[in-house]
Amino acid sequence: MAELNEVLMSVLSTIRVPRPGDRVHKDECAFSFASPESEGGLYVCMNTFLGFGSQYVDRHYRKTGQKAYLHIKRTRRKEDDNSSGSGDPPKKKPTRLAIGIEGGFDVEQDQYDEDVKVVLLPDRQEVTSEDLATMPDVVRERVSLSMAGLMAADSVSHTLQVQQWDGEVRQESKHAADLQQLDNGVKIPPSGWKCEVCDLQENLWMNLTDGKVLCGRRYFDGSGGNNHALQHFQQTGYPLAVKLGTITPDGADVYSYDEDDMVLDSKLPEHLAHFGIDMMTMEKTERTMTELEIAVNQRVGEWEVIQESGTTLRPLWGPGLTGMKNLGNSCYLNSVMQVLFTVPDFQRKYVSNIEKIFEDAPSDPTQDFKTQVAKLGYGLLSGEYSKPAPDPGDDPSSTPEPRGDQVGIAPRMFKALIGRGHPEFSTNRQQDAQEFLLHFINMVERNCRSGENPSEAFRFLVEERIVCQQSQKAKYTQRVDYIVQLPVPMDQATNKEELQEAERVREAAEAAGAPTPPAPRACIPFTACLAALSEPETLTDFWSSAVQSKTTATKTTRFASFPDYLIIQIKKFTFGLDWVPKKLDVSIDVPDTLDLSALCGTGQQPGEELLPEVAPPPLITPDVEVKGILGSHGNEEDDSGSCSCHPSPAPVLDDSTVSQLCEMGFPLEACRKAVYYTGNTGIDAAMNWVMGHMDDPDFSAPLVLPACSSAPGSTPTETISEEHLATIVSMGFSRDQATRALRATSNVLERAVDWIFSHLDDLESMEVSEGGRSAGESEGSREPPPGPRVRDGPGKYELFAFISHMGTSTMCGHYVCHIKKDQQWVIFNDQKVCASEKPPKDLGYLYFYRRVSE
Repeated sequence: MAELNEVLMSVLSTIRVPRPGDRVHKDECAFSFASPESEGGLYVCMNTFLGFGSQYVDRHYRKTGQKAYLHIKRTRRKEDDNSSGSGDPPKKKPTRLAIGIEGGFDVEQDQYDEDVKVVLLPDRQEVTSEDLATMPDVVRERVSLSMAGLMAADSVSHTLQVQQWDGEVRQESKHAADLQQLDNGVKIPPSGWKCEVCDLQENLWMNLTDGKVLCGRRYFDGSGGNNHALQHFQQTGYPLAVKLGTITPDGADVYSYDEDDMVLDSKLPEHLAHFGIDMMTMEKTERTMTELEIAVNQRVGEWEVIQESGTTLRPLWGPGLTGMKNLGNSCYLNSVMQVLFTVPDFQRKYVSNIEKIFEDAPSDPTQDFKTQVAKLGYGLLSGEYSKPAPDPGDDPSSTPEPRGDQVGIAPRMFKALIGRGHPEFSTNRQQDAQEFLLHFINMVERNCRSGENPSEAFRFLVEERIVCQQSQKAKYTQRVDYIVQLPVPMDQATNKEELQEAERVREAAEAAGAPTPPAPRACIPFTACLAALSEPETLTDFWSSAVQSKTTATKTTRFASFPDYLIIQIKKFTFGLDWVPKKLDVSIDVPDTLDLSALCGTGQQPGEELLPEVAPPPLITPDVEVKGILGSHGNEEDDSGSCSCHPSPAPVLDDSTVSQLCEMGFPLEACRKAVYYTGNTGIDAAMNWVMGHMDDPDFSAPLVLPACSSAPGSTPTETISEEHLATIVSMGFSRDQATRALRATSNVLERAVDWIFSHLDDLESMEVSEGGRSAGESEGSREPPPGPRVRDGPGKYELFAFISHMGTSTMCGHYVCHIKKDQQWVIFNDQKVCASEKPPKDLGYLYFYRRVSE
């Protein structure tokens, strides 16, 4: 005891008590997925508050010298379904779609016996609460306060969950205060409701304007209603409806079709009384929309969303067969990362080098990209976490029977780091897997600007050839891409007659007020999708530099290089004529092998003339004084090396294209920029620019051009802040790239950071070498900087993975992935990993191919 007291006295000054705002990692190791429930428990540094599993705590001690750690070990209690153990009252089911707050999900629903003590390294001496009671006051008080503070503090993951997910935050409807209610004599009985169109007796909504009782929307799985309440709104414009069966003295579910969201109605008692409903006497008979959504989230791992023809799937275990826990609509992330870590480039970059990555990790490894990606990759590939999840009712000392669910890994730190600062991926809402894939690839690009870059496995060049039909002169451009987006030509369906007959039946049923039968799925040949991608596109408003006027042109898209790994996205998600997003219900006969050799670009042909290179005129905005703009080559220099600026003419913009975009509801300045940046090439190109830049922070702001552009090596007319340069360089960019961003944004740091991340493709031409300097910085180098590094080879591929989506929108539903491992298709459905019997290859959303060696 004297020895323990002496050691504690020597480290007393390093033991801290958590303060508000401190990040306490007490539920997950920084380097592994060890937790207090793991076999060795978790060690929390009592100085940095970082958590470590048993195999990594010694490493932290060696690097930092910190000796005092709080060891937390939890053991699950045996309990039945209706009791929380030890005579405690039964758990309440959640009634609010939120975490860690009253009525919401309990973050730690499972009950554990907890053992807590202080461990002193390097000898792992243990100090219990009983030991502390016999020690001097100064030791006892300091250590006890730190222990109590750590146990009372919210963990980082708990805090993030509470911040990210409260799905029940509803706003007052703009229609509530002055809602029109018709004096039509309608009175609604307290029970016995049915849809006035189809006689459905559940999921019923009463319109608060005219009292019509109609059924709700049809859900993606065919359940729900027949959309009659929605159709009534479309016909009448009456905006608010209340869900019958959810009305209680405390409120009810109110939906605003006009605002397309669940809303609050502060005058609900008055609005209900208009139709004879006394809110104070009503009792709840149906699940609220929140409860329905909770139920979906609770059973998302029960193979309810996508299943393989009712077969009992055989669970699989072992290296590369590790499940991932759903953190609340995180199946899009789970599916993407499962596929990426089957690619050797990602395995080699992050898992093969894991020891060096961990050894070189910064003081806070939870905030380091390489560390957290390596941790996730090792967790998926090692097999350490690929074991059956214990049943809550099992005896912890017994060997559980193999079940479908795995212990798996919960990628909390990874998700928090990847989503930090992103308006969508930082939330617990469902997201588009393709958008997340591109977001992650962008993060890999930013963090691999020197050394091996695994995203090069997907990178390829696209050749676009535009031919002016008046002059027959051509223009060739190349751009970097990572995903091939295949259009879905619905007019090429092979079952057109069946679809047309189904549409006639549907229209007849609607006219008769009868339930509409489920529609058949359109069957689209994969070859038709490829043909739609490769066929020439007609540009009707192309501005030709050869004839100096608008004319017709054709644009053909081809591969300028073939990547090692090819990602194909089926463009199932589109916009209707009313600009409402919708999903195409299609079956596509995607092949196991693919030969794209015929789609290889050819470049300029012998005897083919090119369109003259004429830079589009600069855009001058009325509120910005622009002294002058250099030509596209930046070669007007005086003897001193500074640029000689001259006034520039006002831009010539196609007013009709600007007007068409404005009529669609886009801001005027955004429309002008779209036309300017696409060189007056027509509405399609401008529309594509708008859709690709809607999230830009300066989307609707006037374009601000720098007072003068400089050629490489010349002296700018304004001084670039060294402090701003250093800040951007610290993010992994070269000095040349940082300078370019600051010059493009008038030396405003915040705008420069936004600019540089939205121009990553442009910056690829300033590729950073191993030493961290761009090619333009090399001694004596005056050659143009090289283009982006791409791998090229034969265009023959084989399918090895695909990601499927079920639901009506990328913002709802569920994602799973199928991966071919050792000639066996395996389905990864969050924590379930099973041998696939009938992989639904025709219903995929993202397809992954690898090159076939000759």
